[in-house]
Amino acid sequence: MKTKVVPIIITGILCALLLQGVAVASGNNRNQALIKRGEYLVGYGGCNDCHTPKLFTPQGPEPDSDRLLSGHPSDAALPKIPREIIGPENWGALTTNDMTAWYGPWGISFAANLTPDTSTGLGGWTVELFIKTMRTGKHLGVGRDILPPMPWYTLAGLTDEDLKAIFAYLQSIKPIKNTVPQPIPPEM
Repeated sequence: MKTKVVPIIITGILCALLLQGVAVASGNNRNQALIKRGEYLVGYGGCNDCHTPKLFTPQGPEPDSDRLLSGHPSDAALPKIPREIIGPENWGALTTNDMTAWYGPWGISFAANLTPDTSTGLGGWTVELFIKTMRTGKHLGVGRDILPPMPWYTLAGLTDEDLKAIFAYLQSIKPIKNTVPQPIPPEM
């Protein structure tokens, strides 16, 4: 009787391992599809326009692929801002040459580091925190306002699945250590 039980147990174990492998493969395929969807949404939404520093080429500014979605460079100096340039009859906003810092009536805002770096980017965030931030327009879902030109109010209209896809993609890219400055309030 023992000789019949051992092959049954071995067969059961092999079936369980096979099913586990199928489940893992299915989960990996779903995760890859989610990441691909997120990559599409990030591209379509123009996230690189502000969150990736630019290189100047003969064709004009192009995203620096070595600093993909790393935000305003921590070592970048801000250019001098001409006085009286922002106002109802003047310009509404200015941007730095790499398009990662913006000046307007709200002060100066800096594009955030969206890479999965745990100390300077989104590496310590959860998908729930990311969704709450996009829905409320508040940093970390409860903090300071997310400032222009970030169109959080447009992102707030995305489905939870789309926001999960964006977050999955952002978690899949290369982490880049880059401490982005805090916003600078407007001069009174």
